[in-house]
Amino acid sequence: MKWQGVMPAMTTAFTETLEVDYAKVGERAKWMIDSGCSGVVLLGSLGEAATLTRDEKVAIVRTVRAAVPPGTPVVAAISGLGTAECVDLAKATADAGCDGFMVLPPYVYKGDWREMKAHICAVIRATPLPCMLYNNPVAYGTDFTPEQVLELANELPNLKAVKESSTDVRRVTAIRALHDKLAIFVGVDDAIIEGIAAGAVGWVAGLVNAFPVESVRLFELGLAGKWDEAFALYRWFLPLLRLDTVPKFIQLIKLVEERAGVGSERVRAPRLIIAGAERDEVLKLIDEAITTRPAV
Repeated sequence: MKWQGVMPAMTTAFTETLEVDYAKVGERAKWMIDSGCSGVVLLGSLGEAATLTRDEKVAIVRTVRAAVPPGTPVVAAISGLGTAECVDLAKATADAGCDGFMVLPPYVYKGDWREMKAHICAVIRATPLPCMLYNNPVAYGTDFTPEQVLELANELPNLKAVKESSTDVRRVTAIRALHDKLAIFVGVDDAIIEGIAAGAVGWVAGLVNAFPVESVRLFELGLAGKWDEAFALYRWFLPLLRLDTVPKFIQLIKLVEERAGVGSERVRAPRLIIAGAERDEVLKLIDEAITTRPAV
């Protein structure tokens, strides 16, 4: 398991009756890898994990494992309301063939550090597979500070990476200063170039679901320090990348997929597809990006 490169936080494709479209899920995962992505992250927030059943989650992992080339990192996001539920999901998706986990704090209950540490440790210790800690205080209300990340890394030998989504790029340098062996991934699309400059080695990306080639190229330019070329592509991409950082990011990214002709905007309730003036505004933004899409 190599924690590096662009790993899509994959959306989950649904049929017209809102069943999981497993054929499309597998097809899109292979497309991501063929487009240069280094692995895939399944069952995250962008994958609408909260609306998926346990059996659907396990079947998605099994489907993608069969669809992508052998050796491709397949990462399952582990989230839920309770610790026992998350431990069970980790074991089940490990049996289904995933190579590692992205571990989230529990939904709804925002405990103190003692409680959150116990939860994270229980999930990571449930299997020997390598894990990435997901820190997103904006979305989940739980903030793992660099010092707490260090404490976890010192106690958990299979904690190998951190997805840092606090939106504060200084967290990348702070974690690196305390623990130089953890792979740091940027988890918010519109901070990727800044994150790479601070020392990030990976990107769990959202808009890559619609524009994988452009995402991989942007990451590679940043990693190579080709800042002029990187910022030229970044300026084009930023209006779309900012859709990853708002409450309706799932509906918005799926709308970009549909408009780009590579997916469907179908979402499961309680989410509804974007409508009205809000839809008109975002379609104008998407269509402008498609019209001015650079050759990569």
